[in-house]
Amino acid sequence: MNLKFRRQHILQGFVVDFYCHKLRLAIEIDGKIHLKQKEYDALRQKLIEEKEITFIRITNEAINKDVNIVLEEIKKIASTTVLPSD
Repeated sequence: MNLKFRRQHILQGFVVDFYCHKLRLAIEIDGKIHLKQKEYDALRQKLIEEKEITFIRITNEAINKDVNIVLEEIKKIASTTVLPSD
């Protein structure tokens, strides 16, 4: 889809795993550490979403199980996002 994603990108003072500026899409890959920081993660996500950025979480398990399903989900989000005209 010719989209560019930045890795370890800062949004609202927080680091997200991946960010696509064109889609205004933040992707967080959740490992076991996220089980211990649910309140922090919820606040971070809320503050980022307040800036009209779509925020999705993907578990490590989902990626390890079938990365193609994860990629299809990202494509689905991308195809329903209204992109700004150049």
